[in-house]
Amino acid sequence: MELPPGAEQHESGEAADPLAPPPFQPLRTDRLALRPLRAEDAAELHRLVNDWEVAKTLARVPFPYPRELADEWIASTRAQINEGRAWHLAITGIEHAGTPEEAEVLVGCVGLTLDAARKQAELGYWVGRRFWGHGVAPEAAGRIARWALANLGIEKLVASALVENPRSQAVLRRIGFRHAGEGARDFLSRGGAMPVVLFEMGRNDLPALPPSPESAMSAEAPGAGAAEVPAGKRILLVAACALIDSDGRVLLARRPEGKPLAGLWEFPGGKVHPGETPEAALIRELREELAIDVAEACLAPFAFASHGYEGFHLLMPLYLCRRWSGQVTPVEGQALAWVRPQKLAEYPMPPADKPLVALLRDFL
Repeated sequence: MELPPGAEQHESGEAADPLAPPPFQPLRTDRLALRPLRAEDAAELHRLVNDWEVAKTLARVPFPYPRELADEWIASTRAQINEGRAWHLAITGIEHAGTPEEAEVLVGCVGLTLDAARKQAELGYWVGRRFWGHGVAPEAAGRIARWALANLGIEKLVASALVENPRSQAVLRRIGFRHAGEGARDFLSRGGAMPVVLFEMGRNDLPALPPSPESAMSAEAPGAGAAEVPAGKRILLVAACALIDSDGRVLLARRPEGKPLAGLWEFPGGKVHPGETPEAALIRELREELAIDVAEACLAPFAFASHGYEGFHLLMPLYLCRRWSGQVTPVEGQALAWVRPQKLAEYPMPPADKPLVALLRDFL
């Protein structure tokens, strides 16, 4: 079989499992680091959590908390991260920054437990009493929530807080969780079941991040570059492309953390700037995002999507492309996957992309 020009430079081989959780790298905020626990954290972890005011709010923590349990639990968290089942992390900060006494200090822990069958993960956290009142909990929990929804292939996060713990309930609401009912959970420290408030959060519940030049160009940024329509929603024109390799696979890109709808898979492309044609916008976007060059003659109009979001209406023509030059490269660090047409529906996508999957699958 003769390869089309550029095809010999496509990525070869199937991804091991692009829907699997990625290797974990420490997460950072303005003040904190969220990293895997280490054996040397055990003594300080025990000192912080072996406090009735902390332990009484945690379902899985006994009180008193045995010192050897800290060593055992820390060792188990490493295996869980490596297996992609749970991410229980140290929350750390820096004391005496910029001085000879500068040192990392353990502040608390934050964690996620994956429930792949339900496409959800449970969030939990605790903060040592000496660090209460400094905004540590929402900063750490909000950071790992954004990471989870962007990287774990889940549809929602769940959490719970004791009915008698309004501060924890307020933290969850602050980072985007919604009330989802009431229930009861067994608390080791209390010796039985306690009433709790249940919470959940999806991608659309995440608080908006401060705007940046990059996010302002996002296809899903409400109103970005949109034409004004009297007495109606603004129209946003976005061009997308189904790149098809010599094996008939289609390229999908995962929206990275920090963008609206992060964690969903989409056809590469982007917003059409004023004065641009959809073809010119695609050529520019494919070069900027994937480091490939495409000739306009190689872009074949295929279908279009029309979808109403809350603050704007998206119009998105989809083009097919089988010929390009250059190596497909995730310039922006986004995950990429070459997907067989019959497997496209297995990838969670933004609402505007979903109707195009069946058309593309039947065509290919």
